Amino acid sequence: MKVVLATRNEGKVREIADILAPHGFEVVSLREFPELGEITEDGATFRENAMIKATAVSGHTGLLALADDSGLEVDALDGAPGIYSSRFAGEEKDDQANNRKLLELLSDIPAERRTARFQCVVAIAEPDGWVHIAEGSCEGVIAEEPRGQRGFGYDPLFYVPAYDRTFAELDPTIKNKISHRAKALEGAVDILSDLKKMAARSEELAGDSV
Repeated sequence: MKVVLATRNEGKVREIADILAPHGFEVVSLREFPELGEITEDGATFRENAMIKATAVSGHTGLLALADDSGLEVDALDGAPGIYSSRFAGEEKDDQANNRKLLELLSDIPAERRTARFQCVVAIAEPDGWVHIAEGSCEGVIAEEPRGQRGFGYDPLFYVPAYDRTFAELDPTIKNKISHRAKALEGAVDILSDLKKMAARSEELAGDSV
């Protein structure tokens, strides 16, 4: 079953493909649909933005579409950057600039108050308009400086005490088990598997009626 990811972020594409591929799903990104322009994410929550992206992509491609909206919520910043995580330091969506701004804002905040979490909402849209939702989160602490070369976004700053590593230091196989996106995608896999079974059943019934 082919699933279009509503993103051109190659880091996300690799991460999601690694999780979905073993379950028999062919993953393609928006790079294969250059005629589809930028989708305006004007929702007030992760859920709303994920649904906006998924329905727009499914409507354009006629295929199942999966969109995630995720971000970092820092307690000392009253939940910021939240839905503005990717453009925290400007519309350019510069990861390094976002990380610098985060560190500057937390420069006087002690370790015990640097608690944070990654949140993720995954929306799966069907061409007929039905939308399904799965969610996940991962608790952590904002490190005082970037650590690690893996991952993307805020990964070098998101420290997971249980592993004594930032997301950017973790082996991808571990990250893909504990991350907010991994947890949301567990639910998404269940949804996609059910849709796959339903599609197969529909084909069987159609064949029987011929």
